[in-house]
Amino acid sequence: MAKQTSSKHPSKPTRSHKPARHTPKPAPTPSSTDQPVFAQPQPTPDPTSFKTPHPSDTGLYNKVNNKLLQAIPTARGGAAEPVLTLAEVYGDQGAAKTKAIQQAGQIVFHSVGDTGSVKGPSTQNEVSDKMVADFTESNAADVPSFFFHLGDVVYSFGEAKYYYDQFYEPYREYPGPIIAIPGNHDGLVYSGDTASSLDAFLRNFCAEAPVNSPDAGALLRTAVTAPGVYFTFDAPFVRILGVYSNVLEDPGVISSEGGTRAGVTDVQLTFLKAALARCKTEKYAGAVIVAVHHPPYTGGTNHMPSPNLSADIDACAQAAGFWPHAVFSGHSHNYQRYTRTENGMSIPYLVAGNGGHSPLSKLQTDANGNPVRTPYPIDDTLTLNSYDDTHYGYLRVVVNAQTMRIEYHPESDGTTTKTPDDRVTVNLATRTVVA
Repeated sequence: MAKQTSSKHPSKPTRSHKPARHTPKPAPTPSSTDQPVFAQPQPTPDPTSFKTPHPSDTGLYNKVNNKLLQAIPTARGGAAEPVLTLAEVYGDQGAAKTKAIQQAGQIVFHSVGDTGSVKGPSTQNEVSDKMVADFTESNAADVPSFFFHLGDVVYSFGEAKYYYDQFYEPYREYPGPIIAIPGNHDGLVYSGDTASSLDAFLRNFCAEAPVNSPDAGALLRTAVTAPGVYFTFDAPFVRILGVYSNVLEDPGVISSEGGTRAGVTDVQLTFLKAALARCKTEKYAGAVIVAVHHPPYTGGTNHMPSPNLSADIDACAQAAGFWPHAVFSGHSHNYQRYTRTENGMSIPYLVAGNGGHSPLSKLQTDANGNPVRTPYPIDDTLTLNSYDDTHYGYLRVVVNAQTMRIEYHPESDGTTTKTPDDRVTVNLATRTVVA
């Protein structure tokens, strides 16, 4: 069970910087590459400051319309279910990569959100350094194959000028692909903003080819070629159905919600129904995860749950006759794990929003003002099983033909610690949580 508070994991200080004026330079034209590139060829020391100082965003937040949603960009290709495969992400090495995973009998990957920091690189680097350490394994089958980012890559408005400091540099040594769905900050705009919503995110994560993005500076990692902000990521043993929950602080919105959300279509509901229906039709035996930035459930003090978003996911699952094995989200800057029971199924709902953005968010206390003791029943169908609101960390997920094990690793355990602080295992066939 994840620690609530412990002297074992002392809080890490963050580095702050004085505001500085920044004059953006014209972005160079992206250069094409034949194949995707991930990590730099040689390791380098973690930086202690940003290349581009990040001044206070208070004035810009004052120009934000907190009730204005943004349109959902249509995915490339026009298919009801746009798909990106692991093989495509690896380019010419994709066939060999997927074959090796299938022969090993399992896939391992990372997931977390809310990584972008505006206070300095230290908190992000603490998490990314530990993630990179997961690639040092005696058994090749335990090496991660990718990182699925749960949104809020760059704060505070997804600006291109901060992509180097908040994304490319922290993961310069991460030797695998990083696929992402956007969070609210990746698409947030303010009155007078010269960039359109999701401008930099689409360029860096939804490119048509693995080009060198101008936002990466001199670093070699290439842009990812996801077909849009909603898509199925199909890999051996697992499918991740990613959707975009728009730009509000709360709640998350993935549809028109019956026509009550102006400017937002139901294209993502069409996508979810199609993706889940395909799993049903194909009798898909692997793990199916829905990934969305805003959490359906959260007990954090800074953010609220999104019940309409949760109802949309439920409606799609009911229409398709196929439910996901787990739901991943971020947004709340902490770690939380819930178990929901539905029609005899036990479905873990994970909140992993402590990927580096500072400050962390405390969980709500009980009626007496004390920290919640887990397991904590929310109602007859939902239980908070574990949480960590004092440390940064990430998820490590292991999926084979029978089970999916979701582990939580705080960076404060150190790069050499391989034992998770919390974990849950799901039997894929019976859809029950395994002790």
